Amino acid sequence: MKTVIFDVDDTLYDQLQPFKNAVMERLDHPFSPQEIASLYLASRKYSDEVFEKHMNGEISALELQTYRITKACDEFGLILSQEEAIAFQHTYLLQQQQITLLADIEILLHRLDEQGKQIAILTNGEQNHQMMKVNQLGLERWVQKDNIFVSGAIGHSKPSPEVFQHIEDKLQLDKEETVYIGDSYENDIVGAKQAGWKAIWLNHRQRKINDQKWQADYSVDHTSHLLSIFN
Repeated sequence: MKTVIFDVDDTLYDQLQPFKNAVMERLDHPFSPQEIASLYLASRKYSDEVFEKHMNGEISALELQTYRITKACDEFGLILSQEEAIAFQHTYLLQQQQITLLADIEILLHRLDEQGKQIAILTNGEQNHQMMKVNQLGLERWVQKDNIFVSGAIGHSKPSPEVFQHIEDKLQLDKEETVYIGDSYENDIVGAKQAGWKAIWLNHRQRKINDQKWQADYSVDHTSHLLSIFN
């Protein structure tokens, strides 16, 4: 592979940890660790449900953020007021400002950089918010600024073909020599395979997809397995 492109959320860092910290600080409910993980997955589901509305300008970022945690909590019989949902999001944002790279990912980035690979980032989300995470993770050590792509700035989001075509044009990619690594089957694997790229599904949440129309070239459940693949 000449080019390796990474997703950000729950691929380069553990997105569950800042979420868990926000839940423990803000939600008055005795969640077990397993329930927090389920709550997190539910919030991701509801986020994806309205993400295109946010991209189209129909709802604000805050409306998306409060919607996803409110709807996720509904599944556990916990009713959040708008003020409580906003307070949760504020705490969650503060926790996101303390994220760190997963250890195996940092090793992999070093190796790819030493091998002269072209490294890029493709992430869904609002430009400033996602760039805050990119900066917090220190990705500029391996990724050139022009190789960082955020859907909010592009005007299209994964898995739409337009966002992958945009990156192909900008980086002059060879599809056969490009691999995308991400945690979302629907956004990352489907999008990359539709574009004709190679794809690695980092499925460390052990999700079960019954109808996998598009198959990842590799599916791994731990970041250490990524090191084995690239070795």
